[in-house]
Formats: sequence, C-alpha cells, structure tokens
Amino acid sequence: MGERTVVHAMRHGEVHNPDGILYERLPGFRLSANGLAMARAVAEAFVDVPLTHLRTSPLQRAVETIEPFAATRPGLEVVTDERLTEAGNRFVGQVFGRHHAALWRPRNWPMMLNPLRPSWGEPFADIARRMTAALADAALAAGPGGQALVVSHQSPIWIARRALEGKRPAHLPGTRTCSLASITSFHFEGVHCVGTSYSEPAAHLLSADGNAAFSSGD
Repeated sequence: MGERTVVHAMRHGEVHNPDGILYERLPGFRLSANGLAMARAVAEAFVDVPLTHLRTSPLQRAVETIEPFAATRPGLEVVTDERLTEAGNRFVGQVFGRHHAALWRPRNWPMMLNPLRPSWGEPFADIARRMTAALADAALAAGPGGQALVVSHQSPIWIARRALEGKRPAHLPGTRTCSLASITSFHFEGVHCVGTSYSEPAAHLLSADGNAAFSSGD
C-alpha cells in the first residue's frame, strides 16, 4: 500500500447576497464579512496542515476563500480549475430568499419535472465526471503523502462525494451535507479514492440556514 494523499474540498464561505438571488455562475458575488471570517477561521484550523497543493474554482467567492491559505504559503501557486466551478442552473438570476419564491412561479414548474437529471440544470452525471477528474488531478499534484486544499461549491462537492463513495450522483438538493466553509476530505491512493471524511471548522459562524440548498446559491 502506497502513501495516501488527502484532498480537502472546501465549500466557499458565506456570500454577500441580501436580495436572495440564485447567483450560480454570475460575476460579482463576493464573500460577506462573515464569509471572509469563515475563510480565515478554516485557514487558521489548517495552519499546521502541510499543504502541498492549492486549487480553486474560478468564481470570485471561491478565489476569496482560498486567499488566506495562499497568504501563509507563499511558495504554493494557486491553480484555477474550471472543473471546480458551480453547477449550471436554469434558475440563475431569480430570487429565492428564505421562502424559495422562485419555486412557486408556474413558469418554473417545467424545470422541476425530473429531479434525477436534474431538469433545472447541469446533469449530475456531468458534474460528477468533471469534479472527480479535478480531485484526482489535485491528488496527483499534491504527490504521495501530500495534502491538497481545493475550493469549490456545495453541489459539485456533494456530487463528487456521492460518486466516489459508489453512490448514484442523483439526489435531492435538500439532503446535502456540505455547509458553508465545510471540509469534505477525499483520501486517495494514487488516483483512486479510498475514503472520505467531513468536518466544519467554521461551524460557529454558520447561520441557521447556512446549509440551505436553495437559499442563494452554492
């Protein structure tokens, strides 16, 4: 058995989104003050973790989340990986808020006909393929026995976890366990994932709806 490599997949911190818009891949959505605090809290929890690779989604909220990790590791280049980006979603730009207002509009109902694909956006199977490939590449870049930190988004991380645990990627969004600024760790031997684990180093900064699937985006 070779040395295991660990890829820590972090969901970005809380986003400044007072209007409750599903921002998905829209530009200009940054971390809130609390989201910046989340990123710093997780970076502090990782201060003694010997990271050997940093990788992030290109979206602003993810880039801002990885900055505290990069700041304390000037020798590590941050790799931007499009495969780690948010899932495509046909609800993008609509207002959800606490009561998921967009779901009650009749014109949106056809988008909810097939939750197994899903009919509202990028197929789960496609997300699984791009995410598992990105995580395997991060493991290779980290090297045997190394540890990588990658920043992505709720649904891609959860779908990758399901796929690498041998489960179907199709799921209901409300069943995800992937809170803001949480860490889903993938344990690799070479490019093969042999286990997963989960933690919430910034749990003390979560609001009551911090894990809501449709509150504002992923």
